[in-house]
Amino acid sequence: MPGKHLVVVGGSDAGITAALRARQLDPGWDVTVFVADAFPNFSICGIPYYLSGEVGHWRNLAHRSTTDLEATGMVLRLDTRAIDIDTAGRRLVVRGPDGAASEVSYDVLVLGTGAVSARPPIPGLTGPAALGPGDGVHLLHSMGDSLAVAESISTRRPATAVIIGAGYIGLEMAEALTALGIRVTQIEALPEVLPTVDTHLGRLVRTELETHGVRVHTSTTVTGISRQSSGALDVHATGPGGPLTRTVDLVLVVVGVRPDTALAAAAGARLGAHGAIAVDEEMRTTLPGIFAAGDCVTTDHRMLGPGSWLPLGTTAHKQGLVAGENAIGGHRVFAGSLGTQVVKVFDVVAARTGLRDAEASSAGRGWQPVTVTTAADDHKAYYPGATPITLAVTGDRSTGRLLGAQLIGRRGAEIAKRVDTFAAALFTEMTVDQISDLDLSYTPPLGSPWDAVQIAAQAWTAQHQPQRPQRDRNQPADKGNPS
Repeated sequence: MPGKHLVVVGGSDAGITAALRARQLDPGWDVTVFVADAFPNFSICGIPYYLSGEVGHWRNLAHRSTTDLEATGMVLRLDTRAIDIDTAGRRLVVRGPDGAASEVSYDVLVLGTGAVSARPPIPGLTGPAALGPGDGVHLLHSMGDSLAVAESISTRRPATAVIIGAGYIGLEMAEALTALGIRVTQIEALPEVLPTVDTHLGRLVRTELETHGVRVHTSTTVTGISRQSSGALDVHATGPGGPLTRTVDLVLVVVGVRPDTALAAAAGARLGAHGAIAVDEEMRTTLPGIFAAGDCVTTDHRMLGPGSWLPLGTTAHKQGLVAGENAIGGHRVFAGSLGTQVVKVFDVVAARTGLRDAEASSAGRGWQPVTVTTAADDHKAYYPGATPITLAVTGDRSTGRLLGAQLIGRRGAEIAKRVDTFAAALFTEMTVDQISDLDLSYTPPLGSPWDAVQIAAQAWTAQHQPQRPQRDRNQPADKGNPS
């Protein structure tokens, strides 16, 4: 379809993937990408490793350079924010770096506006007198945020810091700041750190934090942030032991994100879970000629169905590919997400996929979830360096279907790849017992004849699934349809 114009709003995972896919499949389409900042195709997930110094320069976080992207034939408009959509006239209104507004026509529009940091209603963090980066108080989500934190670290030379929030980014930043010699206090409102895994597994992560000198306060709510005349920051909170105050040089607020949907909502798009843009399995919005993908949209969950919200980079890439292909006439379907995640905290790695016990119970699918936790070595114990992996397997008591898995182990124990085994089993709707049938690799320095994931599955099966019926050896095997 020569002469057609695809416009993409957003220069992160979903938006750039959509633009690249469209150019790959049909170079006859003109593709223009509007990026609100100057950092197209940067790895937001890599920010903690830039701030820790493990990534030498912030430019190294770019998946592709601007030159690489423009070499594909797409047009990049940086520091240009989309401010309005005329759906009837198929025109996008943008404001450029000079502040002037202009219009651009489109045949198809893809929205990849992503998410923005949640700003909790804490006195000192909201309102006209709110403290900000100039005071050493930072939200952290974008490349602009990360550069501001780097500037604070360089100029303020903090010796102490409070991190509000103990999710993925909060935990990674606790490690990053500790690596810089900064003494960290971490405050989490929920009962344990890393609340995306069960409490007893989060407790293992907490132990790792404390082993490396991080002071952790859980079940603790921040009630205010104030600045002393000296420039020091007082973080006020209340927890199990009553009120407490920590005086520090730097404060990071990382309590999650919310979908950035103001542009779509103003245009009349239907919103779904958590205020994210509602899309179908082809990433179409309810607006004509407009697709959307990434952290700003709802997600089809393979176990829960449509309407979830899972702001993950892996999901954004997949949805962006679907949106880009369908925007130029394809009919690709997003296969759905399982919420597979992994995080490294110092020398511990934690991962999860699928549903936890409580999530499966509330899913309304009639499941009878039960979770069994076990431990297995990452490789044969007689080969030096074997370490235990803690695995929690969740299955349906009535059918034996695998519902989810959580793993905690040392770095080097292949936690990420082992959770991927569970994710593949969930994707194909295997039972817990069938995991034992998988033909997995083995050599003593790297594994066991029964891999740790299979040992965990067998522990679950032994407790909650009857033994397989034994076939009479004198009778031939039934090779027909078991149904």
